[in-house]
Amino acid sequence: MHPEVQSPRPGMCPECGMALVKSEIRISKSETRTEFDKPSFAKASVDKHAGHSLKAFVRKFWVSFILTIPVVAYSELPERFFGLRAPQFLGSDYLSLVLSSVVFFYCGWIFLASAVRELKARLPGMMTLIAIAITAAYLYSIFTTLAGGENLFWELTTLITVMLLGHWMEMKSVQSAQGALKELSKLLPDVAEVVRGDATVTVPLAELKADDIVLVRPGGKVPADGVVLHGRSEVNEAIVTGESKPVQKNPGSEVIAGTGNGDGALKIKVTKIGEKTFLAGIMRLVAEAQASKSRLQMLSDAAAYYLTLIAIAAGTVTFVAWIAVGGGVAFAVERFVAVLVITCPHALGLAIPLVASISTTMAARNGLLVRERRALEAARNIDVVLFDKTGTLTKGEYAVEKVVRNATSGSSEDDVLRFAASVDAHSEHFVARAIVAAARERGVAMEETTDFARVPGKGAKGAVAGAVVHVGGEAILGEAGARLPDEMKTELDALAKRGRTIIFVAARGEVTGAIALADIIREESRAAILRLKAMGVKVAMVTGDSEDVARWVAEDLGIDEYFARVLPDEKAGKVKALQEKGLRVAMVGDGVNDAPALTQADLGIAIGAGTNVAIESAGIILVKNDPRDIPKIIRLSRLTYSKMLQNLFWATGYNVVALPLAAGVLASQGIILQPALSALFMSVSTVVVAINALLLRNKKLEA
Repeated sequence: MHPEVQSPRPGMCPECGMALVKSEIRISKSETRTEFDKPSFAKASVDKHAGHSLKAFVRKFWVSFILTIPVVAYSELPERFFGLRAPQFLGSDYLSLVLSSVVFFYCGWIFLASAVRELKARLPGMMTLIAIAITAAYLYSIFTTLAGGENLFWELTTLITVMLLGHWMEMKSVQSAQGALKELSKLLPDVAEVVRGDATVTVPLAELKADDIVLVRPGGKVPADGVVLHGRSEVNEAIVTGESKPVQKNPGSEVIAGTGNGDGALKIKVTKIGEKTFLAGIMRLVAEAQASKSRLQMLSDAAAYYLTLIAIAAGTVTFVAWIAVGGGVAFAVERFVAVLVITCPHALGLAIPLVASISTTMAARNGLLVRERRALEAARNIDVVLFDKTGTLTKGEYAVEKVVRNATSGSSEDDVLRFAASVDAHSEHFVARAIVAAARERGVAMEETTDFARVPGKGAKGAVAGAVVHVGGEAILGEAGARLPDEMKTELDALAKRGRTIIFVAARGEVTGAIALADIIREESRAAILRLKAMGVKVAMVTGDSEDVARWVAEDLGIDEYFARVLPDEKAGKVKALQEKGLRVAMVGDGVNDAPALTQADLGIAIGAGTNVAIESAGIILVKNDPRDIPKIIRLSRLTYSKMLQNLFWATGYNVVALPLAAGVLASQGIILQPALSALFMSVSTVVVAINALLLRNKKLEA
């Protein structure tokens, strides 16, 4: 119905929800290109073809409705039910013909033109059925009017009127549900303030270039991806990351196009523009997800196609049967039209894609980017979620957990930390940075260190307050000529068995103490695992760390099964091992080292890490590195599947009762389903499907 919108991939029309049909567009004499009727998500001012906008549908509906009134008035209905007859005048016998012709060609033309496109694409569907029905009624009525028989003009005009009304209501529902890409495109401001010298110049967004310096005022929107140069403010990133709390931005912080600035002013250096921005990446993934199809949708599409063929066959059989039993041509045509209308598969064709579109939008708003609908469909049946430990369940950042002093050395815990931090202040190693950070947090002042030197494979050393200090693993003690006291060894061995990393500190050839560090477990991990278990899903973990570290994390978080000392190229084998037990596995990793495992898993979930939205090995991408999003995926999948089943029931259930009535099975009992009433039932079914799909948006993903 909307030939002005096109796309290089299949999907559903955002205006009316119908499946897109193939069309060949000629580019040159030797080249053709197949496209699909679907809109772009970019901002554009495209004039719709006349007769295809919501306003045009309303206009056509009112024209049809007004003209239907005199057509009904001059039919047999008023005299049959009220004993009244409309005033007669010269040519009144042809009034219904004239008015119905206007309704057929002006108001019903959209159905005829759309049917031609369906037939050209060899995908007969709803429009084909409607076109056949109204054409049969119109041509038969012309013949009977000229021959002096009973016509079907009032059935024709009321049918078109009801169909226009139903489509208008449905288009409103679909547009309200299909606004994901339009909403995302609206996030971007139309202009940006570019800093030029001491002044700012307002330029259209299209003229913005990489490395431009832009000023974002309080309450404004960030025009492009970039890095904060000056200023501090809180930025609302909820629409693109799902993070409800505003995020503090300082010089050096990255910002995302389309996010809302808080109370501070920011000067930002533009790093990415146009299609390279994070928002454009999200929009691209949402578009791809909406174009992809789940297994249930493909089943629905096939059912809609065969239902169309069944409708034509059933209508033909009904027509022939009533002629054969002497029901009369007029009654047979009326039954033929009613059967075609009542079996229109529009509701069935809309039932699945509309729910899928809404769920894709919900996912994006919660920081879950669905690359394939099959991935979201698979999530509802997952038996076990396999997490990569570092950076997912843990922060991937070491922190000081405990300082153990040597009681015989006379050093305090602060002395141990001071010696270690003073030496490690010259190192960039992640363990050294953790020790320095701990000293600063505890207010321990560091001393100036001279003669700093790395001890390869062991640690580092330096002169602190006149004493030579060695800091590192147990091997550093040999370098320092120090011996570990037995009482310290017992305590440190216990810490090591719990997965702690032990750093020894020796001064003047004597052990002053040791520092136990651990990878920080994310508090979000505990909540995520509890929610997964409450949903009946097991949790497993894979890591390259030692058995002690893996056991500690697993026991602390309540993980069901873990795999330790696993190299990156061995992770896919662990996924396969779980699958061989008959389990459906979701793998959560970073999408780079874990690519083989993500591909092997029944569902691959990649950590997006802020701006990386193009991870090809996963079906779903997490914008935030938050394991609590995993239960959200499973819940959304289950809600989506439930809504799809409900819609399939609403889309097909009424046919079981209505089709026999439309065919006239109970005509002998005086029960007949008129074409206009058939159209009303079909339209109501479609609107119910649309409204039921919209109700999905009210569901919360928090388990």
